[in-house]
Amino acid sequence: MRTVRIFDTTLRDGEQTPGVSLPVNYKIQIAKQLDKLGVDIIEAGFPATSKGEFEAVKEIANLGLNAEICGLARVVKEDIDLAIKTDVDMVHIFVPTSRIQVEHTIMKDREEIINIAVKFVDYIKSYGVKCMFSAMDATRTEVEYLKRIYKAVEEAKVDIINVPDTVGVSTPFKFYDLIKQIKEHLKVPVDVHCHNDFGLAVANSFAAVLAGADEVQVTVNGIGERAGNADLSQVVMILHAIEGIKTNIKTEHLYETSKLVERLTGIKMPPNTPIIGENAFSHESGIHAHGVIRDSRTFEPGILTPEMVGHRRRIVVGKHAGRHQIKKILEDAGYSIDDEKLNRIFEKVKELGDKGKKVTDLDLFTIAEVVLGELKKDERVLTVEEVTVITGNRITPTAVVNAIINGEKKITSAIGVGPVDASLKAVASLLGKSIKIVDFKLDAVSGGSDAIAEVYVTVEDESGRVFTARGASQDIVMASVEALVNAINYLMMIRK
Repeated sequence: MRTVRIFDTTLRDGEQTPGVSLPVNYKIQIAKQLDKLGVDIIEAGFPATSKGEFEAVKEIANLGLNAEICGLARVVKEDIDLAIKTDVDMVHIFVPTSRIQVEHTIMKDREEIINIAVKFVDYIKSYGVKCMFSAMDATRTEVEYLKRIYKAVEEAKVDIINVPDTVGVSTPFKFYDLIKQIKEHLKVPVDVHCHNDFGLAVANSFAAVLAGADEVQVTVNGIGERAGNADLSQVVMILHAIEGIKTNIKTEHLYETSKLVERLTGIKMPPNTPIIGENAFSHESGIHAHGVIRDSRTFEPGILTPEMVGHRRRIVVGKHAGRHQIKKILEDAGYSIDDEKLNRIFEKVKELGDKGKKVTDLDLFTIAEVVLGELKKDERVLTVEEVTVITGNRITPTAVVNAIINGEKKITSAIGVGPVDASLKAVASLLGKSIKIVDFKLDAVSGGSDAIAEVYVTVEDESGRVFTARGASQDIVMASVEALVNAINYLMMIRK
């Protein structure tokens, strides 16, 4: 089976992400994790950038990792000398080759550029260090000139050549053709480096491998200059799961590696990021969740599972949830519910979803506990059908409550210091002076202005009997009323 090598440039090109600057200890943490992951080459940095960068590359090179350590350098003697002094296994040099970059950056004759490239490959090799050569902006360079400069460095005994799509303008079919031509022209191994300006970095890297590329440059989470680089996890899993091409990556560490880099760089991944995103193996739709509960292959690729990449499958609740998944989540959490209670919970979840609320597991458990604490219809003394509240900075808060007590409809109203106080007083007044509220507690289950409010109310009757119940809703008033009604009903049942 064919094996493709993985060259990780998270610590070099990845750190060039705008806003990212990694201290030495962070770089060492990431390097150790990349080694644990099984990458073949770690590009530890660009030693000429700063004193701190030099020290970071040197420390990583002397960690004794299994991966080869590479340092980047321009075709400038001072850059190369610094890279060699860091004790790296490989020096990666680059030179512009496209007309636009030659004209506006290096400003040298194109024959002279070939001579410079050969000169510094020879220089690096004289130190017994491996050398990688990149023709910068290769995909905007004439193919014949590209072949000439690559052939020249091959004859100078370069160890590997890199074909970079520096500004991300290639497409998979064009890149396939380019890599195929270069592979046919050279004997030295070919590596590719793709940028994501048009969202094609992963596709172009995959096309290059199909065309014969021996090595792929990637970054964790696809971070890097501008729109980033080819994403490590996506490239690797396409090769492993779809194409059956091996790498040395231990895929079960992909998720933890992503989370480490996300934390240390501060670059958060969108939840729908393939392979490592929080939603990559999450199911909310009732149809999908029902199928996945029975057999994960119904609505997942099958050839890719969360276990393969160290991730987890989640059945989540929300507007599109079905009864099966709600029941499964609750049963997995230790709740035992009958169909009547399940329907009540299901209705409350739908109500929250229709209001645009993201329903968390904690929200679901709170709803379940409230519903499970409710009495059956035929056991209830009091049922509140409607609550209307009027309030404002110049209006005394007033609540009007429509309810049924022992089968008889009643309407009552009350004023209070606020809408919650008015509502609770109105409900309590339905039973005369036999019930009083002795304690009230309000908690927000989750953050945000649309958080579910969880309310605990303790009531006492004239005989000193006490009962506490709770309610939960996005509406604080309704959560409070629900808690009070639940407490009253239980207290009345105890009285009976």
